[in-house]
Amino acid sequence: MTQQQKVKRVRDLVDGVLLLDKPVGLSSNDALIKAKRILNAKKAGHTGTLDPFATGLLPLCFGEATKFSQDLLEADKTYVTTVHLGVRTDTGDTEGQVLETLPVDVTVEQIEAVLARFRGPIAQVPPMYSALKRDGKPLYEYARAGVVLEREARNVTIHKLELVKYAAPFLQLEVTCSKGTYIRVLGEDIGAALGCGAHLNALRRTGVGALRAEQMITAEQLVAHAAPLTLLSPVDALLSSFPGVDLTPELAKRFLQGQRLPLGKEPEVVTPAPYEGRVRVYEGQRLLGTGVLGEWAILAPERLIAAAQS
Repeated sequence: MTQQQKVKRVRDLVDGVLLLDKPVGLSSNDALIKAKRILNAKKAGHTGTLDPFATGLLPLCFGEATKFSQDLLEADKTYVTTVHLGVRTDTGDTEGQVLETLPVDVTVEQIEAVLARFRGPIAQVPPMYSALKRDGKPLYEYARAGVVLEREARNVTIHKLELVKYAAPFLQLEVTCSKGTYIRVLGEDIGAALGCGAHLNALRRTGVGALRAEQMITAEQLVAHAAPLTLLSPVDALLSSFPGVDLTPELAKRFLQGQRLPLGKEPEVVTPAPYEGRVRVYEGQRLLGTGVLGEWAILAPERLIAAAQS
């Protein structure tokens, strides 16, 4: 078949969110490409990568949902991780080469004391094996060439750091953290503080913002499902942490035209007062987009759903 004879595949306009349970060994981008093909979706994007060795919650956004994917990039994340004490690797996880092996002789009391030091605001030095770029090239390319560059520490916040189980040399932890946190680095730093070094043996993401692992679909379920589009959550699943505002048809029309609306003067509209910030905006059951509710209950449009505008 010649290039001219090839028929271009027609993709569908698919809107929604797939909460994928990413398996080990699959990159986040490969997972996205696979799901996009199965759903025959025209437009898709993910909301932050998981390392190939990691598993768990990977929200994939399709169509109009991609407009709100940035919110999940900014959201807090929750993980369950197994830290292998006594073994350091060059990548900080199981995919790297072993650099050092040390004896492990720590107690639960010592572990708890160390964990307390990592709760709250901390500074982390990004790992060389990361996708952060320097002069247009990701750091992992320098690392693979044996080059180590200076990296500035970044401020992150560990909201929760709990010991789930300790069976030497394995330490299982549950972590809730701010965006930009490297769990590999956290595991290495905990190992260093315990005096025995460490690397991540396993990592599973169980939460992204308000999204939770209980809602996930496995790759096998996606492939085998007779109607995979029914597995999608609605676009507003990404916005569940925002209060909702329900507009009248006339106000909805003005909102979609980009007008600012003084809702305090609209007795038919109930606002989440006293509140100032981002809101989900509806006309009945129809999602119109997001807006910002400001002083005096003035609603300013932010991101609009294209289907609602048509």
